[in-house]
Amino acid sequence: MRNIFYLVLVVIFNFSCTDMTQKKNPLLTPFTDLHETAPFDKIKTTDFEPAISEAIALHQAEIDSIVQQSEAPTFKNTIEALELSGSKLSRITSIFFNLLNANGDDEMIAASERISPLLTEHHNNINLNETLFQRVKTVYEQRDSLPLTLEERRLLSETYDGMARNGANLEGEARERYRELSNELSRLSLKFESNVLKATNAFEMVLTQKEEIAGLPQSALDAAAMKAKEKGHDGAYLFDLSYPSMIAFMQYAERRDLREKIYRAHNTRCVGGEFDNRDIVIRIAEIRNEIARLLGHKNYAEYVLEHRMAQNSDRVYNLLNQLLKAYKPTALREIKQLQAFAEKKEGHPVELMPWDYSYYSTLQKDELYDLNDEMLKPYFELEQVKKGVFGLATRLYGLTFKKNSEIPVYHPEVETFEVFDEDGSYLGVLYTDFYPRSTKQGGAWMTSFKDQWITREGENSRPHISLVMNFTRPTESTPALLTYDEVETFLHEFGHALHGLMANSRYESLSGTNVYRDFVELPSQLMENWLPEQEFLETFAHHHLTGEVLPDSLIQKIRNTQRYHVGYHCVRQLTFGMLDMAWHTQTEKIEDITAFEQNAISPTQLLPVIDGTLISSQFSHVFGGGYAAGYYGYKWAEVLDADAFSLFKEKGIFNREAASSFRENVLSKGGTEHPMELYVRFRGHKPETRALIEKMGLGK
Repeated sequence: MRNIFYLVLVVIFNFSCTDMTQKKNPLLTPFTDLHETAPFDKIKTTDFEPAISEAIALHQAEIDSIVQQSEAPTFKNTIEALELSGSKLSRITSIFFNLLNANGDDEMIAASERISPLLTEHHNNINLNETLFQRVKTVYEQRDSLPLTLEERRLLSETYDGMARNGANLEGEARERYRELSNELSRLSLKFESNVLKATNAFEMVLTQKEEIAGLPQSALDAAAMKAKEKGHDGAYLFDLSYPSMIAFMQYAERRDLREKIYRAHNTRCVGGEFDNRDIVIRIAEIRNEIARLLGHKNYAEYVLEHRMAQNSDRVYNLLNQLLKAYKPTALREIKQLQAFAEKKEGHPVELMPWDYSYYSTLQKDELYDLNDEMLKPYFELEQVKKGVFGLATRLYGLTFKKNSEIPVYHPEVETFEVFDEDGSYLGVLYTDFYPRSTKQGGAWMTSFKDQWITREGENSRPHISLVMNFTRPTESTPALLTYDEVETFLHEFGHALHGLMANSRYESLSGTNVYRDFVELPSQLMENWLPEQEFLETFAHHHLTGEVLPDSLIQKIRNTQRYHVGYHCVRQLTFGMLDMAWHTQTEKIEDITAFEQNAISPTQLLPVIDGTLISSQFSHVFGGGYAAGYYGYKWAEVLDADAFSLFKEKGIFNREAASSFRENVLSKGGTEHPMELYVRFRGHKPETRALIEKMGLGK
């Protein structure tokens, strides 16, 4: 009796604690702000762990109800029920991990190291639930006789394959080994990212002498002076490894030794010291390949590519080698010409080193085309660029963006916009976060705090999309003035945002950017094609002081430079693709990570190899993100986007018919059909590398 009474008290107490937690924890109560946006103004880091623990328990209860039901498995009571389960957990974890990347302080990082293993274990418990998988498998085996829509068939296939590819078919020791490996992989990937962020933040170069800053434009000096002042170095200039700071220094600083210092700092991140990632990289690759072999594949690349447009390693290497053959001769000529230019400039022989490339190529481009970033930046004031980028979506798709400062944000610099369709209906929320800070990962990305789906009652639940950048900050004397490359990055990520915002799928897991990794870059890279077009530039590229429209002469110069060092930049991208594939096709234990990397990228080497530098230790796309055995996708998508944009060139760059077709057949469809079918429906034929090669002037 005493034990029973005690258990009753425990149960009552736990329910009471849960009820109190729900009342106090903003993540566990219904979101009541406009469009049910996340209550960032109320969320504290300490809210996440209890919220995620409770959401895991709720999700597990939903899984148990699917497993324990007495009815025979059907699409609705098993496949669709599984798809609809875990919505609270998905929402909370989307918020957490997006904040971790965009605003992850030490407290968030520490929390992630505790939370991530819990989530991995929970998802393993679902994927490795034998009874659940048997129900899924039963429905899957009946698929040809079931009256399912195209999207339902896709969901059924993806659900079955998703579980099978995550160990559901494994038994005994193999099943437990998979569980161990996936838990370890989750922990190491998180550690890898944390080390990269901390190593990036650890470097600062404070300059005080006039000769140390020779050659740098005033905009770069103003930004560096502001950084120095914020860190207590009044009257000095601070340069770090954030993208705007580092790139400006590498392009313009005359002091070769200081360029080398920054280059080495950037390219030796996580090589030795407190944040060493070398053993982590080797172990991640080993785990991935062991998982692949457990699941019946010879290596991790073959496992990944089974669900990609490329389909297998041979096709990926064929693409990479075909592009290398087309571009490398051009790249070698470009480097030879650049060295001759540097020697003429200096008046003596120069061995062109990696820290020289940006400096001399900037000078050479300026001399050849009379064009550099400083000439263009006054015309690319961020507020005007936003109007131009948003305006492009208006002209193509009829979308409008209304700023709403009442929607809560996670940082004072974040802005929010309500997005409306052409008929005035609400389409989604867009968050923009433009500037670098110590709590933000480097680079630029699009993500979502909430994806789109259609409820069983027919309500179209619209998405909340986020754009995160690391653009040049405003200074005390000037607004944020972007480089041409930064504007291009904005357009790229905005293409991803449109893919998310215009999603119109029934199921969340098939919505928006939930597509094959080598297809997801098509909408983003397609948007880049508008930037050099005069009709587009004239809509927003106005001088921030005079209001003067970007002159025709500068627009022509931009167009003239489009093929400048196209060979070099392509081969550089192929370097990353080759390295990624090497890591995920190797089957032998790696003893020397440096030797392995150099062997992998030697076909693409254009400049001298620098001892101590390493790409792999900081290759976040592959070892911290979702691009393992998929980095080639950027080049794959270039083939697609070159072919796709040719339709707009034929019909007019703002042609609504072409835009509507792209929206209907690509943007709105998400992963509801195979991407090649969607692309062919839009374009009328399959893409070929010829379109890209001709676009870059290398077809002859």
